Amino acid sequence: MIMSIEKRKHIASGTLLIVIGLLFLAIQVVPGLRVWADARFTWPMGVVGVAVGLLVIGVLAGTADMLVPASIVGGIGTILYFQNAGTLAWESWSYLWTLIPGFVGVGVFLAGLVKWNKKEIVDGIQAMLVSGVLLLVFGSLMGESFNQFPWRDYLPVLLIALGLFLFVRALVGGKR
Repeated sequence: MIMSIEKRKHIASGTLLIVIGLLFLAIQVVPGLRVWADARFTWPMGVVGVAVGLLVIGVLAGTADMLVPASIVGGIGTILYFQNAGTLAWESWSYLWTLIPGFVGVGVFLAGLVKWNKKEIVDGIQAMLVSGVLLLVFGSLMGESFNQFPWRDYLPVLLIALGLFLFVRALVGGKR
């Protein structure tokens, strides 16, 4: 008897919620565990935990497309973690938002690898490249740490080259 994807999602989600609930209960009941958890986990780790949960649900349910939201939430959680730790300034959101399309690209790329779908793999790589270019552009305009890099002077050339690549690819490339 083959179980439907919908049923597997519900079973995986239910199992994950039970495990998380048991973990939270253990943290409340065992004083030493609570002290350890308070010292180790800051609030952004909760966001990363949601990403891990989405990933687990996707794996247990057999749906590779869950890698997309898991990548987005995990990427944002990681940024929040480093900002909360003081490694990145909160003002870095003025250019770090450009990583979100890249997080989508990572998820699409990984889902494409799992399903062995060439179009998704290529689409994921393209989204990551666009995100990288956006990070360079907005980071150069708004990020103080980007001012130290010599490639900032070559940013207009990079944008023109990317535009030409996309333009020529659209004219020369066949139907997808």
